[in-house]
Amino acid sequence: MDNTIQIKDKTFVVSIPETDILREVERVASEINRDLAGKNPLFLSVLNGSFMFTADLMKRITIPCEVSFVKLASYQGVATTGKVKEVIGINEDLTGRTIVIVEDIVDTGLTMQRLLESLGTRRPKEIHIATLLVKPDKLKVDLDIEYVAMRIPNDFIVGYGLDYDGLGRNFKDIYTVINEE
Repeated sequence: MDNTIQIKDKTFVVSIPETDILREVERVASEINRDLAGKNPLFLSVLNGSFMFTADLMKRITIPCEVSFVKLASYQGVATTGKVKEVIGINEDLTGRTIVIVEDIVDTGLTMQRLLESLGTRRPKEIHIATLLVKPDKLKVDLDIEYVAMRIPNDFIVGYGLDYDGLGRNFKDIYTVINEE
């Protein structure tokens, strides 16, 4: 079967073909072009997962804008056993700017909440969120995600920038794991 791939110990099947993804990316771009006209937004693409979404989105953004890339680095907090996410790679002055965070997937929302808190300390005028995917059933925090390409079930997926243990980001379609125990 052409529509399955094997990565390590798991088999995945196409669940969202590239044509469907690009149709929704086009819709999101149109909404952003309409809503943020005249604001010269700075798009902050969260690496590594959002690189394909960012590339396809930016090709469809027609308003003046800038794009930059950030990474969330995990480090062990001194007083906590949990991992804390630190935003690295922002060299721009965000003061008074309209920011659009470009993310590949929001599941629990905790990472996005941390990103919003971190960016908020840099005094932007406003922050918007554009994400390729949301898993509504996994959300643990109340986020205002204005630009959502697709809502998906709580499945394990790869492709179109999303990985399984570093592999699978290069596929143009999105695949869902089959028979995961």
